[in-house]
Amino acid sequence: MTAPTPQILLTSAGRAWSGLSAEFLHIPRGLARVPGGDMHRLGIHYGPPVNADCTLGGKRMIRVQKPGDIDVIPAGVDGTWEDDADCRILRLQLDPGRLDQVASELGRKTGSVALQPRLQLRDPGIDAICRAIKADLEADTPSDPLYIDLLTNALSIRLIETASGNGPKPENRSGQKLSARQLRLLTEFIETHLDQALRLADLAAVAGVSVTRLKVLFRNSTGIPVHQYVIRRRVEYARALMTTTGMPASEIALAAGFSHQSHMATTMRRILGQTPGEILREAGEFRPNLQNPA
Repeated sequence: MTAPTPQILLTSAGRAWSGLSAEFLHIPRGLARVPGGDMHRLGIHYGPPVNADCTLGGKRMIRVQKPGDIDVIPAGVDGTWEDDADCRILRLQLDPGRLDQVASELGRKTGSVALQPRLQLRDPGIDAICRAIKADLEADTPSDPLYIDLLTNALSIRLIETASGNGPKPENRSGQKLSARQLRLLTEFIETHLDQALRLADLAAVAGVSVTRLKVLFRNSTGIPVHQYVIRRRVEYARALMTTTGMPASEIALAAGFSHQSHMATTMRRILGQTPGEILREAGEFRPNLQNPA
């Protein structure tokens, strides 16, 4: 039997993601073989249920594959999936080095986390993360890479917890915060690098904390997640440039760290409820050289 050729409907290729890649696939009915690779892989089923005969890591399961079912395929493990109907799968590939880094930050010994092959895993935490990743693939304008870094980190934590048999751990709400100096260094770094792609690892290095700790400490210190803070600062900076300079909208977008002018307009509408044109009219400083502001 000829193996079906998956059709790539959506992909993260070209989006500058780090440690994680994603594809949303249409897989025709039939037998699909997935050889072991260098990356940990997850397959999340979307769409109507299908009957599936699966073999993963030497174990076989005949099942009804339903929306939200998660298959975990550790690096080096191969498997086969034979479906009786077409299906749609979100396939994620996670760098094992990223998993080891997060495990180390959680206080685990290097190499102590061993993912096990899993078929039909149901996990609300992983499901929510995967839905957020799929939504980003579907968006006309990709999210800031910082947001994907946070999702990758959250996925790694949940896989580590799943591998050790632990349930999801509540976020640290003890009130621990960044010191005044750490917060000042971090916010100054963000302000001076708004025109660049900010990475979670770079921000953590500036603050002198682990990537995993940065998420909690920053939220405790500012009241919002770090990626939302960065987005808001980009929007506020862009608005300031619009109302105080005669720069064209395309240049303002790049200066504030947006991928292009429409990305800036969409984000401003979502955050502020206003388009660039509306902001300028409200300020009473509509400038003729700011073309196509919306």
